[in-house]
This record gives sequence, structure tokens and C-alpha cells, in this order.
Amino acid sequence: MYKIAVLGDRESVLGFKALGLDVHPAETAAEAKKILHQLARDGETAIIYLTEQYAAEMPDEIARYKDEVTPAIILIPGKAGSLGIGMQNITDSVERAVGADIL
Repeated sequence: MYKIAVLGDRESVLGFKALGLDVHPAETAAEAKKILHQLARDGETAIIYLTEQYAAEMPDEIARYKDEVTPAIILIPGKAGSLGIGMQNITDSVERAVGADIL
């Protein structure tokens, strides 16, 4: 069975533990990159929720997994709020699938 993981700063991700998700707090973006690659390689994680604050510091790593079936990397707002990166990724994906910006 596949797992769902949440990766980000401690304050942003600990609440997801109550939902039964695998929580991976990281102190720095460099540590988050390392954890992201470990989760992608393990073959057991299908979805990784990643805070936008760390995603902003690792666009190349996210792009690497963009066209892969697993893991799907979904950006979520962190404790500081939304940076708009997650919504932009959704808009880009819809536009790529449909051929026009319908949002």
C-alpha cells in the first residue's frame, strides 16, 4: 500500500500526523531536498505534500518528478501562508492538459 507524506517545517507539518500521514519535518531547504529524494526513491510514497516555502528553494528537484507517476508532489501553504506557487502549478497543469487556461 502506498503512503502519503508531508514535508516542510515542523510547525506546518505536525498537524498532519493526527490524520495518519507520514510527517517529515525539515529544519532547512537542504534537509528537505534530501528527504524529498529519499521519499521518491523508496517506492512506497505515492503523494508528497510539500510546503511552498521549501518548494520555492528547490524548483529543479520538483521539476525532476513533475512527469513521473509517483510520487506526485503537491504544494501546500506553510505557516507563513501561501506564496501562490501551488496555484500556479495547478494552472500550468490544467493548461498543459486542456491546451488553454480555463481557470
